[in-house]
Amino acid sequence: MAVELQPTESAIDFTLKILLLGDSGVGKTSLLTRFAHDNFDEQVASTIGVDFAVKKLSVYDKRVKLTVWDTAGQEKFRTLTTTFYRGAKGIIMVYDVSRPDTLLHLEEQWMRELELHGTEADAVRMVVANKVDVGDARRVSWHEGSDFARRHGCLFAETSAKTNIAVANAFEELVLKILETPSLLEDAGLRSGTVLLDSPQSGYGVYDYCYC
Repeated sequence: MAVELQPTESAIDFTLKILLLGDSGVGKTSLLTRFAHDNFDEQVASTIGVDFAVKKLSVYDKRVKLTVWDTAGQEKFRTLTTTFYRGAKGIIMVYDVSRPDTLLHLEEQWMRELELHGTEADAVRMVVANKVDVGDARRVSWHEGSDFARRHGCLFAETSAKTNIAVANAFEELVLKILETPSLLEDAGLRSGTVLLDSPQSGYGVYDYCYC
């Protein structure tokens, strides 16, 4: 069970970079906002390029800082996001249970991009079925999503950012799996005081730590 740490607590054992991938409108930004700030906005705008938030957790006996990156789903912003795959320890691929095409695109598009641009061979992958609050508008069953995730060797979770169903649990399950993968922790303890931003123009940029 993960416990949220207070912003003033500075001692961090691991800093882990997590990516949110998926089509525009599947709820990536809403999932991030719900997880990081316990908030939901019906009128949230589509992400332009890349945004991120920071969350501190205590998992087992380890203090973990997550930098969670929300990538744009629109094709016109795709070239802005490719460098942000670098160093990601966890990948959350999101689809909308009311839009079957968004699940198909995980395989046809997002997994291919991950194979092309990802730099962590052992990165933990999770498929998240979002918007399970839609009721009769649902078009993708739990079994379809679970089978898809199993075929691709991914963790699986169903969530609703709107009604706060299993959002924190999904992130916590991903973090637990990362912490159980030694190869992903080899350099994860070296960045505890900073947030590292990948920049297409300048490679790595180091920015002062901020709690988002």
